[in-house]
Amino acid sequence: QVQLVESGGGLVQPGGSLRLSCTASGTIFSFLNMGWFRQAPGKEREFVAAISWKVTRPYYADFVKGRFTISRDNAKNTVYLQMNSLKPEDTAVYYCNGGTTDYRPGQSWGQGTQVTVSS
Repeated sequence: QVQLVESGGGLVQPGGSLRLSCTASGTIFSFLNMGWFRQAPGKEREFVAAISWKVTRPYYADFVKGRFTISRDNAKNTVYLQMNSLKPEDTAVYYCNGGTTDYRPGQSWGQGTQVTVSS
């Protein structure tokens, strides 16, 4: 059973930055593909970014390319999402996912962390 705990959300002005963290337990993290998804009010949950366990192929949704960066620290069992140049349309609950493969989520989810971009 994989447990995922996110942190780092909050309120930020347009153009600002936030870094989300997700720490995993209950699994061999270094062999687990990891991803981030988000869900805005009234919308379906959507893929944001993912990184393979080999750390050789991070990939992103088109709407965050050039602004968000996913990374991982296997020694800390943690995956990060650095979000720069934030826009109001980035406002959503962001979820960490374990097992993300080819833009599709795996079975393990965190509880979510709220990101609000507003002036």
